[in-house]
Amino acid sequence: MTSKYTAQVVEVPGEGVRLEPTAGSTTPELPNELNLLAMSVALALGRASYEHHPEPRDQEVQTIEALLAGKATMPWRRSKSDADTHYVSCEESASGVWKCEVRTQH
Repeated sequence: MTSKYTAQVVEVPGEGVRLEPTAGSTTPELPNELNLLAMSVALALGRASYEHHPEPRDQEVQTIEALLAGKATMPWRRSKSDADTHYVSCEESASGVWKCEVRTQH
């Protein structure tokens, strides 16, 4: 069985974006797997035209665990404004590779 992680991407003015995991989302327990998911999320945001927010990152609050759990903001922002709702959707393959994409809901 593969793991899935889905979260709404919510803009937090002046800070970046917060991931709000949907029901049924899971995050890996092992640190290396958790890092792979976080990297896949970041790559998906980049492909979807998100860019780094200019505000400095608070490393004590913005841990990978907190970011994926929706307890901290990520230093990213949309490169263009739109009224659509964005979700990052990830699925882990049987070999442990995470594939993520950003989907838009109008």
